[in-house]
Amino acid sequence: MPAGSCWVVTDGAAGNRRQALALAEALTPSIREFVVDLRAPWSWFAPRLLPGARLALSRHRDRLQPPWPTLVIGCGRSAAWATRQVHQWSNGRALSVQILDPRIAPRHWDLVVAPKHDHLHGDNVLTPLGSLNPVDDAWLADARDAFATFGELPGPRFGVLLGGGRHGAPMDVAELAALLEAVKRRQAHEGGSVLVVASRRTPSALLPMVREAFHDVPGFVWAPGDEDPNPYPGVLGWADRLVVTADSVNMLSEACATGRPVHTLVSAPLAAKLERFHAELRATRRLHDIDASTPPVQPVLRETEWVAQRVREHLGLG
Repeated sequence: MPAGSCWVVTDGAAGNRRQALALAEALTPSIREFVVDLRAPWSWFAPRLLPGARLALSRHRDRLQPPWPTLVIGCGRSAAWATRQVHQWSNGRALSVQILDPRIAPRHWDLVVAPKHDHLHGDNVLTPLGSLNPVDDAWLADARDAFATFGELPGPRFGVLLGGGRHGAPMDVAELAALLEAVKRRQAHEGGSVLVVASRRTPSALLPMVREAFHDVPGFVWAPGDEDPNPYPGVLGWADRLVVTADSVNMLSEACATGRPVHTLVSAPLAAKLERFHAELRATRRLHDIDASTPPVQPVLRETEWVAQRVREHLGLG
């Protein structure tokens, strides 16, 4: 791809940015990133197109303009509006790739990348098992270098990644308490340390419970707003075993990219798509119950480069 040829468009959500940037960086080093914030009524109907599209952008409205890129990559519903619109504004010169099910026909984009559990099909649809991310051996090595002091914590190191509620459903307090207790029991039996990272979706009201659970265990609990840098990369790089709340496709995918055993706890029925994702991970020996005995290494889940290669082939990119 020529220099300066790729735009990445998202709504600014961390998970959407991570996926779109991971794919773009696997394709080219020359990237421009845009955040779109749609006004109503365009936001209500996105990615469907309504008249007056230029009025839909509530900020940076003058940035989605020529010269058009060779490729525009988006992730999320607002970004799907933008990738579709840029393709149209450029008369098709800007090739469009949309990550995640856009909820309308895939034919409106040159290529759609939707996880297998979305059950989206089409000649221009790629269906990886998990979410796209940058995690590979080099990324993990850089993370260990950046957080070298984590290597001094006693092993085995249990990495615990906390998500939050999904689609308006709050985080299950009883399920979180059971997960924390199970981690504590396993650490008491095996020794080592516990490295906990909360996400922006983790309810702040639950953080005291998390901190109390591990106050006497070697390791740390980190949450957004803490003074130290986000240790999430270091936890992925140094953990001997990872425990992830059941709600997060992105964190489960990235944990499974490390090649370390990954565990979760599910005490209530999952949404259908999430249940299908869990089932695929379990069927491929990548996800286990929280008390399961596992080998120290498991099959890695790394699909970003495969998707990037398919994008190159499908769109004829050099």
